[in-house]
Amino acid sequence: MKVARITLSDRAANGVYADESGPEIERVTAGAFAEPLEWIRVVLPDDQAQIESALRRLADIEKCPLIVTTGGTGPSVRDVTPEATRAVIEKEFPGFGEVMRMHSYEKVKTAILSRATAGVRGRSLIVNLPGRPKAIGECLPLLAPAIAEAIDHIAGFRPRLAGGESTSPCRP
Repeated sequence: MKVARITLSDRAANGVYADESGPEIERVTAGAFAEPLEWIRVVLPDDQAQIESALRRLADIEKCPLIVTTGGTGPSVRDVTPEATRAVIEKEFPGFGEVMRMHSYEKVKTAILSRATAGVRGRSLIVNLPGRPKAIGECLPLLAPAIAEAIDHIAGFRPRLAGGESTSPCRP
């Protein structure tokens, strides 16, 4: 399965520090799905026009069934990932963000400041994740069954979860 991951950070895009969140997305996703994954890696500054352009390209041209972003979901003026995502999706799945906020709030009370969301563009699922690697490791596994189910509905195939678990009681 072709998967894109976009790290959104002014500092990572400018080489001030290394991107640690993108590799964490790869590690956690590879552990969640049995499918072999082909990665497209993007690092961008917190710029809405650039984010929208990348999301469109990855969905419409690269045809990635799954596009995962990290960063840019907080309250800062430069945090524009949810706005860019909403500008390009056709259907929003706010439950992804709700689950991450509920789970994270138990550990960090400021998690309610996250504005992460998810949605569909064409045959691609776009999911916003937090920018911290630890939060990615805690939140992404919670989303894996819903990601597999969504990809089945929008892209026409069901990625198998690691361990061979079915994501639907009605399907093998």
